[in-house]
Amino acid sequence: MGNGFIDRLIDRMEQVDPKSLQAAMMNLAQERGLMELIFQSIQEGIIVVDSAAKLTFANQAAEQLIGFSFKEAKGRPILKYLRDIDIDSILKHEPGDMTHKMVSQEIEILYPDPRYISFYVVPLSETENNGGAVMILRDVTSERENEASVIESERLNAIKLLAAGVAHEIGNPLNALNIHLQLLEREIDDISKENQKDMDSDTKNSELKDLVQVARNEVSRLDLIITQFLRAVRPTQPDFQQIAIDAILTDSLTLLGREINNREIVVNIDCPKDLPVIKADPGQIKQAFFNIIKNSFQAMPDGGSLTVKCSCSSEYLNISFQDTGEGIKPEDYSRIFDAYHTTKKEGTGLGLMIVERIVQDHGGQIEVASAENKGSSFTIRLPLAERRIRLLNK
Repeated sequence: MGNGFIDRLIDRMEQVDPKSLQAAMMNLAQERGLMELIFQSIQEGIIVVDSAAKLTFANQAAEQLIGFSFKEAKGRPILKYLRDIDIDSILKHEPGDMTHKMVSQEIEILYPDPRYISFYVVPLSETENNGGAVMILRDVTSERENEASVIESERLNAIKLLAAGVAHEIGNPLNALNIHLQLLEREIDDISKENQKDMDSDTKNSELKDLVQVARNEVSRLDLIITQFLRAVRPTQPDFQQIAIDAILTDSLTLLGREINNREIVVNIDCPKDLPVIKADPGQIKQAFFNIIKNSFQAMPDGGSLTVKCSCSSEYLNISFQDTGEGIKPEDYSRIFDAYHTTKKEGTGLGLMIVERIVQDHGGQIEVASAENKGSSFTIRLPLAERRIRLLNK
């Protein structure tokens, strides 16, 4: 309070008798106690600072939100506890300025617990050269988490629509290509029958037939990729079957055989022959392996090596994919499973998101380790069939 107010209060006190003064002081004390009780009962945090931005009052809610004790913090600058606010612009007051100010802001704090705090600051009256401001704080962490959940749901819905559109636009031409390749293969067979005695013609026809077969295999591979992509993106439950993981791994590498040769990548497989069978969806697991291997290849544009290791623990079958590629930058590490996040020109940002979903739907875990310019390791842990049975029997 300013000196002018205190002087007027003293003058007023001198004009009243002792009884009236005592009654007035008791009323003031009661009112102060009531106001204190009200402020301490409010769930929102309330902080009052003086013209130098130093703490003069804080209720219990503010103490819990910001993580300090008002008894210890009283008289200290508020910026010691809330560093990301521009309170100086609120406290600054020019003579004759009648403008009403209020600053609304949202900040993220890490202490005492990670959370989002929304607050607004309003200056107190400048009467008698008294400055200061009051701050109202509210915890909006749950609201932000709900918003993030809604946004993620909308993004996934967009992915589903995109996947359906891709399947429609690509599926039909692939079917047409496959049909025409079959017709071409029949024509080659007919020509071969007509020229059975011509050895040169027979050799050329055989070569043409091999090329057609390669084209048909590639069309089938594209069709399989689209089918598995849709199966992984759509919220369908896995079709659990008893599978041998080495067979699924072999099929995944076979699909990428041509790319392995073209990129000059050496693939090393270290999997024991006595691996237990597991209960999993073979199509979805093959898609997960395919996406991780493809991702590793893209990280090694100039060639390298991919080492696949299999092992067992008491609860999981572990399949590790270790490449010698570019690695993951620290700033990208926390976003590698986000939809549409990609650092590659030809990437869609969906591959690892699909892998994570498949592994989660199988009750498994995925572990990532990476060093920039040294390579990355993705390890998929799938529950053993015996472990799944034990869990279901509990």
